[in-house]
Amino acid sequence: MDEQTIDRLVERGIAFYELSLQYLSSPEVLFQLGIIAIAVVPAWFLSGLVEKKIEGAVRRIHGMRGLLRVIVAFLRRLQWLFIAVFLGIAYIATRISGWPESNYLIYATMLLSAAWLVISAVSRIIRHRSIAKLFAFVAWVYVAAALLGVTDDIQAILDGAMIPVLEISLWQVATALIAVGVLLWVALKLGNILDSRIQKTEDLTPSLRVLLGKITRISLMVFAVLLGMQLLSINLTALTVLSGAVGVGIGFGLQKVVSNFISGIIILLDQSIKPGDTITLGETFGWIRELRARFVSVVTRDGREYLIPNEDFITTQVVNWSFSNKFVRLDVPFGVSYSSDPHEVIRLAKEAADAVDRVDSRYNPPVCWMTEFGDSSINFLLRFWIDDPQRGLTNIRGTVLLALWDTFKENDINIPFPHREVIMRTPVTVEQGKTDDTRDS
Repeated sequence: MDEQTIDRLVERGIAFYELSLQYLSSPEVLFQLGIIAIAVVPAWFLSGLVEKKIEGAVRRIHGMRGLLRVIVAFLRRLQWLFIAVFLGIAYIATRISGWPESNYLIYATMLLSAAWLVISAVSRIIRHRSIAKLFAFVAWVYVAAALLGVTDDIQAILDGAMIPVLEISLWQVATALIAVGVLLWVALKLGNILDSRIQKTEDLTPSLRVLLGKITRISLMVFAVLLGMQLLSINLTALTVLSGAVGVGIGFGLQKVVSNFISGIIILLDQSIKPGDTITLGETFGWIRELRARFVSVVTRDGREYLIPNEDFITTQVVNWSFSNKFVRLDVPFGVSYSSDPHEVIRLAKEAADAVDRVDSRYNPPVCWMTEFGDSSINFLLRFWIDDPQRGLTNIRGTVLLALWDTFKENDINIPFPHREVIMRTPVTVEQGKTDDTRDS
């Protein structure tokens, strides 16, 4: 801003300060302020009584979640409704009593209270609380400026303040932010609707559904930004000045973010993992719940949810238990005593495994092999297949071992345990040795 603009702003600020002091010192204004203060007390009292009686009944309504949030937000701000009602009554009364030109403060406060009630309640449609509060504040400030008749002055001040490098005024920046914000909100809502439709399409693979959903939402967001800039006649070539700084920022500060984003796209294109797959990455074993732009959500058997960066699935070794199919082979080693018949043990072991519910015997029945003659037992290896690894691996091994235990116990087959023989020898003393020698002589 140049010196003339600064001087003009200072002069307007001083004039506004003097005008405010002169306005507030008027008896008519003080009387109106007293009426406003009196209207606030009963409004707060009545809103507390009405809200408790109505909100409970409203919350029992099912469906229409967005409308329900607006109604609840409206009920929680009933004090502003009662303030507007009481001030409306006071405004009518003052006009009837012959004060047609001195009750503007009551009228403006009434409109501002009603505007804040409507704007703050409607803003609850926006799920993000911070954005909802920002929207309510900006909308209410605009209404207040319109009531005070200073919108043209504010626009002139912001329009005169230019950003030197981009040659864009603050007014263009403010209007662009508002327009782009509204368009982005619409794009996100539309993107979520289209994404939900894509996810319900059974003809597409899970990875392709996720990829199309992400592309749809990102495209709509980029289109919303470009459309907002174009509608406001902002020269997009002026933004190319920032391309160098953005490139440096991406090269250093956003390197990992960009790497994870590109890795996420590669994962979706090659379909190496998809929602529902059971994977092992390092010490983490679980199934994939969701694929995001930056990370993959993996839920383990103990209920923990790990957010693993996409880059780890590209640069490290990943075991996908259900990449081509969900069949997984498991091994259970065991041993029996030497008094058992190996042929009978093999038959009983296969029957015990086949009786377990999770063991899949349709295509690959359980097999059992004798592996070695151990120190204390004849050792065997039981192999079987399952088609639901997401339900856990340790628990199915334990179930099969219990089935082996019960079967062997019913058929008098013993499972030995390691044992050792310890022989204690008494040391021979020198005197005992001499006595023995004398007796021999």
